[in-house]
Amino acid sequence: MPWRLGTPNYMAPEQWQPEIRGPISSETDSWGFGCSIVEMLTGVLPWCGKSIEEIYDSVVRKQEKPHIPEGLPPPVENILLGCFEYDLRSRPLMTDILRVFKSSQNAVFVDGGWTGFGSRTILEKSSGAGYTEWFLSKDHLQVGDMVRSRRPPNSCKPENMDVPEGTVVGLERNPDRDGFVLVSVHGIHDPLRLPVSTLEKVSFGLAAGDWVHLKEENNKHSPVGILHSINRDGSVAVGFIGVETLWKGKYSELQMAESYFVGQFVRLKTNVLSPRFEWPRKTGGAWATGKIWWILPNGCLIVKFPGRFTIGQENSSFLADPAEVEVVSFNTCPGVVKKYQHLEDFHWAVRPLVIALGIFTAMKVGFFTGKKIRRSRVNRPRGNAVQSNGQYTDGQTSGDGSNQAWFPPSVKNILGVSPAAAR
Repeated sequence: MPWRLGTPNYMAPEQWQPEIRGPISSETDSWGFGCSIVEMLTGVLPWCGKSIEEIYDSVVRKQEKPHIPEGLPPPVENILLGCFEYDLRSRPLMTDILRVFKSSQNAVFVDGGWTGFGSRTILEKSSGAGYTEWFLSKDHLQVGDMVRSRRPPNSCKPENMDVPEGTVVGLERNPDRDGFVLVSVHGIHDPLRLPVSTLEKVSFGLAAGDWVHLKEENNKHSPVGILHSINRDGSVAVGFIGVETLWKGKYSELQMAESYFVGQFVRLKTNVLSPRFEWPRKTGGAWATGKIWWILPNGCLIVKFPGRFTIGQENSSFLADPAEVEVVSFNTCPGVVKKYQHLEDFHWAVRPLVIALGIFTAMKVGFFTGKKIRRSRVNRPRGNAVQSNGQYTDGQTSGDGSNQAWFPPSVKNILGVSPAAAR
């Protein structure tokens, strides 16, 4: 079992391996608080009856959540669901939890529904862009902030950005939740009125969620991580592999790094001889190519290898340091052979299918070729050998137009002896 910090029944996924699956942050307490609320509502301890190993397997590997009872007020149910988000950045803060419970304390269940909420306390479970309400509420906007359009999560394709960069010039309603802001964009005369959820704050060229690289590397932890927050004074908080909590520093210590997305294929760089985490090899000894299945808040990549055939309990996923891998695609594979080898990385069944297709094609070609040869032999015209003046002609027709069977020439003709001399 990995080193852990906390009581297993109340532990968030990142608590089991803080240096690998971290960082531990204030949102870590939201998971434990949610477990406490569920226990008070049901009278049953979360993961009751399971061993420590089974809890680890459920929470960390299978990404399961404690069971939430039915019949709760919608805002309370929504906040508990948020507490059990696997990615800590998508969980609510304690201030969000307190606000929801305060606004729901006078709720009454009448005629099959809940009424009496103090204020609007529930939004959509997740926005159209794929982010949770709690993730979006952490980006507080003010007049004068630089903003840009928010990309969908795990999207590596270039999107048409309505606001590549603009300045907030006005606020409407509550800018932290479901309000609108007025954004001045260069080249557009009138400010644009846009929902807060579609924008992200940019400070000193960086925004929360950006991949960053430390200018001065530290051997104790990975130099590549994910920016969690950047304040208006330039202070930043970053998640790095090898650091249990958020790394605190200044924006001037960071530079932009290559971004990674779920679904990309990666392999270890050629100069990496001893990777931080175990990495499988191919039959020939070269590093295998895997597919990013999940990205942890500190940038640690969970990689699966669909090109490898696994049996039983054999490990099918591995961890990877983003500083040690490179993206692999058909465009980066030189030559047909490398492109085919990359095609095999998509699924272990590709090679057997190609071999079976090759055998089937060879059999098909052989069958048609043999059939054509036999047909040509059967349909070949059979000529007649006609004796005329002691000469035999093959494939000719006799003078009377009749066809006669062909016979081989006599020995006399082979020796060049005329019929008269033979007599």
